[in-house]
Amino acid sequence: MSFNYRVIIRIIGIISVMIGTAMILPFIVAVIYHERTAGFAFLKSVLIALPIGLILLFFVRTESTTLKIRDGYIIAALCWFIASAYGAFPYMFSGAIPNYLEAYFESVSGFTTTGSTIIDDFSIMPKAIQFWRSFSHWLGAMGILILAISLLPALGIGGLRIASAEAPGPTVEKMSTKISDSARILYLMYLTFTIIEICLLKLGGLNLFDSLIHTFSSIGTGGLSNYKQGIAHFDNFYIEFVIIFFSIVASVNFVLYGLILKGRIKDFFKDSELRTFLMILFISALLITLNLWLSDTYDTLGESVRKGFFQATAFISTSGYAIADYTYWPSFSQMILFCLMLIGGCSASTCGSVKVIRVMIIFKLIIRGIYKRLHPNAVVPIKIGGKIISSDTVSKVSSFTILYFTVFIFSILVISLENHDMLTTISAAASTLSNTGMGMNLLGPNGNYSIFSLPIRLYMSVLMIAGRLELFTIIMLLSPSFWRAR
Repeated sequence: MSFNYRVIIRIIGIISVMIGTAMILPFIVAVIYHERTAGFAFLKSVLIALPIGLILLFFVRTESTTLKIRDGYIIAALCWFIASAYGAFPYMFSGAIPNYLEAYFESVSGFTTTGSTIIDDFSIMPKAIQFWRSFSHWLGAMGILILAISLLPALGIGGLRIASAEAPGPTVEKMSTKISDSARILYLMYLTFTIIEICLLKLGGLNLFDSLIHTFSSIGTGGLSNYKQGIAHFDNFYIEFVIIFFSIVASVNFVLYGLILKGRIKDFFKDSELRTFLMILFISALLITLNLWLSDTYDTLGESVRKGFFQATAFISTSGYAIADYTYWPSFSQMILFCLMLIGGCSASTCGSVKVIRVMIIFKLIIRGIYKRLHPNAVVPIKIGGKIISSDTVSKVSSFTILYFTVFIFSILVISLENHDMLTTISAAASTLSNTGMGMNLLGPNGNYSIFSLPIRLYMSVLMIAGRLELFTIIMLLSPSFWRAR
């Protein structure tokens, strides 16, 4: 079985055109703020991405538009690497990050919504670069390919194979009979949430530019702020509330919002994964709050509640925002934040990490294992929300979890070659794999990833893309059997 190279090339052309077109917006920002160097940087980037994409679309013709599952996986992987490659050009051309490979790390971090950075202070960057970094979160959050899927029918290409590689979670469902229609519905909701948050932040006193930056990075769970102090710069409870609220909105399975559109509000709140997610968030935030208050970390209970709930939301949503230097918090609170980073949000959301539904299935599997030791002949199915989960899905979840922590441990060993302290090393691996961006100790709110060497950052770039594609897409490319014709 050979690859359908012509279709793959044409889809890469679509991605190239999309990224080139997207760069026009930061170019306009550069013009508005009279940033000549940044403006030329984006103009040159557009003149690279757009013509390449158009050439691939117009000159590569397809005889067969059929996509096999292997085509879907290679398209998903290639397009994330290629989009990040284009996205690195503005950083390099503007002089913000002169080295292309270092700019590539920054670009990957943006598109994968990880938010890890090597820039010490974003506030001194050109406005156009700030906008592009945040806008790349927004583009990457719902998956660049999910948007591409909605365009594929115009080329006579089906997108289901790509969708299965891009969003391989255990509860991915179609909201319509056509996957392209589902993609359009998802993006319509995504755009609606974006507009609402921009308006609410404007009402809170932020200017339009700051509202755009923080909306793109919160709804995209990327966590970028264009101020050195982050969200703490505003010291405004209303702003913090809007940002954590939409971080939670982005952490929910977007398919569930389709239930609200159909008037099935009760079914929305009955969803087991959503209720478990909110329970984990509430209990974790409550425990952190009590720990901060009883340890006299903050003077008042109100301040402990404010900091505890914000940081708990920032970590479980993998947005990675900070309004406090949690590296000085008690170890108990820091460990809760670390666990939340590994859990992540719901399936089919913009979050990274393991996802709540997988955690639920694994715990149900553990409970069944304990029960069957007492009752060996019992038949005990795994149920979520009263529905039996197929053995195939349980097997996939188990293999993903084992693979996730295998890659996690291997990454810790690789990053440990840098010889940083253990907490920094472990959290660096967890942060990049889970697409959170924030870590512990040296990677806290006042730190960044410039402490690592370039080879390690390139490894982290691959790790971020692997985490964004939920591992198997990248791991499969390393398998010799994937490349065999049969």
